[in-house]
Amino acid sequence: MGFQPRLIVQNWPALLAGLGETLAITLAALLIGVAVGAALCTARLSGLRGGRQAAGGVIAFFRTTPEMILLFWAYFCVPEITGANVPALAAGVVTLGLVTGAYLAEIFRAGIQALPRGQNEAARALGLPAFARWRCVLLPQALRGMAPPLMNYFTELVKNTTLLSAIGVSELSLRAYLLGGQTFRYLEFLTAIAVGYFVLIFPASLLSRRLEARQSHA
Repeated sequence: MGFQPRLIVQNWPALLAGLGETLAITLAALLIGVAVGAALCTARLSGLRGGRQAAGGVIAFFRTTPEMILLFWAYFCVPEITGANVPALAAGVVTLGLVTGAYLAEIFRAGIQALPRGQNEAARALGLPAFARWRCVLLPQALRGMAPPLMNYFTELVKNTTLLSAIGVSELSLRAYLLGGQTFRYLEFLTAIAVGYFVLIFPASLLSRRLEARQSHA
């Protein structure tokens, strides 16, 4: 019967809703990840040995454990332990947020440690308080160095949202799979979301490469 674009057109609202869910999950996980990553980075750079070791252990755990295992544990095991009902969306977002935080913590730490020590000393010599030093001098420079790896991880996070389909979250990939099952035409819907993910992720990949190239020639 060949490829039938009309099926995509007819079911476009459902696919668009799935895309919106994917973007919302990505944004929510990213916000959690930034908060968790900042806290872990602060602990890793602190003068407290116990804090550094604890943060290092948390980062290693979430970076080395497969996301799917963490997702299943949050969805199936947490309710069994606590007796509380855990919605699939909440389990997925929090899991991706914690994993994101572990990766962002290392990106933040690398960006801060790459700053020349003289920048902080110069800002202190000018009499700037700690908050002003970070806001006006150190953080803007660190963010420039963090930009390429942050963009790279953003693309990974978008792709990782597809894992939530395993626990029934109606993001884009699950919507496409369900539509394929209803119409017995998987080709159209899976092709459509493959193109959709490419359109969403490829520009971010190009931007990341451009930022890396700009920094290497700076």
